[in-house]
Amino acid sequence: MLPEDAARRELVERAGRTILGGAGYRRIETPAFEATELFVRTVGEATDIVRKEMYTFDDGGGRSLTLRPEGTAPVCRAYLEHGMHKLPQPVKLWYLGSFFRAEAPQRGRYRQFWQIGAEAIGSGTPETDAELIVLLAELLEEVGAHQLKLRLSSLGSPQTRAEYREELKSYLRANEERLSGDVRERIELNPLRAFDASDPGTREVMREAPVLLDRLDESDAGHFTRVRELLDDVGISYEIDPTLVRGLDYYNRTLFEFESGSLGAQSGVGGGGRYDGLIEQIGGSPTPAVGFAAGVERMLMAAGEPEAETQPIDLFVAVAIQEASREAWKLSREARRAGLRAQSELAGRSLKSQLRHADRVGARYTAIIGDEGEVTLRNMSTGEQRDVALSEVIGAIT
Repeated sequence: MLPEDAARRELVERAGRTILGGAGYRRIETPAFEATELFVRTVGEATDIVRKEMYTFDDGGGRSLTLRPEGTAPVCRAYLEHGMHKLPQPVKLWYLGSFFRAEAPQRGRYRQFWQIGAEAIGSGTPETDAELIVLLAELLEEVGAHQLKLRLSSLGSPQTRAEYREELKSYLRANEERLSGDVRERIELNPLRAFDASDPGTREVMREAPVLLDRLDESDAGHFTRVRELLDDVGISYEIDPTLVRGLDYYNRTLFEFESGSLGAQSGVGGGGRYDGLIEQIGGSPTPAVGFAAGVERMLMAAGEPEAETQPIDLFVAVAIQEASREAWKLSREARRAGLRAQSELAGRSLKSQLRHADRVGARYTAIIGDEGEVTLRNMSTGEQRDVALSEVIGAIT
């Protein structure tokens, strides 16, 4: 992150504190690396993330560690290890941090990237699903993301999904000669990823493929209907997409993704879903949960180029003679302690160059310290100046 990007990143953090904090979500930060087994068990051994994209290393003591490729599994691990399952449920948490995947870098997608996410652990109600979707919509709106579209679907129960996987595998095997090589290779491991394929032949095959949304049992269908009703109640528009899949194995029931038309082919900004079996996978009791994650770089790209933002300073302290630099140093510190934005001359420039620099950084006033502590206070917008005592400078500009 370069300095000129900092203000926009801070906007995302402020939005997280305001929107997520306002809904009762508390901030959590997990370590940058976790035991590799955590991701193999939860994300899924057959997923591209585990097979191709994780940065995994031996820590020198025989333990396999992995730089975190996603945030949900670490939060769930912390939920169990720190006894949060004993707290009133649901436990509502949010995070903002960096994650790592060995992908080919491209605009908006990097090997080290930032995500903001939220998890509600301990509630299986459709109201919780709808709340997370609405909160992500509000975050995206707050940062100014354009041309947003919400895709919505359901994966049903693990049993329904398992039965559907077998049906889909049979369909793919029957059309194997028309599929791309990479889709053929993972028919047994991860057949749902065929819906994400960009190969024209595969896409044609998938247009006639059976869809899981048509196989939901009564309970799952009712849950999905209720989520949609809640979104309708608050005016959140969406598109039901039965082909929606995500590259993580732990999802069930509600699945959602926000896209931005301003991003081109790689349009995903953020999304998530329900993962009722994940806590149990890592040693806990059966615990319902739902969450989302959004890529910070993607969010800011979808918001477009911002207007140039400056943070003008209140006071620049210049020196007419180098012997006054000590007084300038003390005055700038006292001004900052008084709550002002203040800088002092550090580069040994001529007075003329100092005044040009004060104008360049947007100083409202410049205090020019001369011989024996004499001070000339200049209003940089009007050019007016007057002599003041050194002790009166701060009071004169507040």
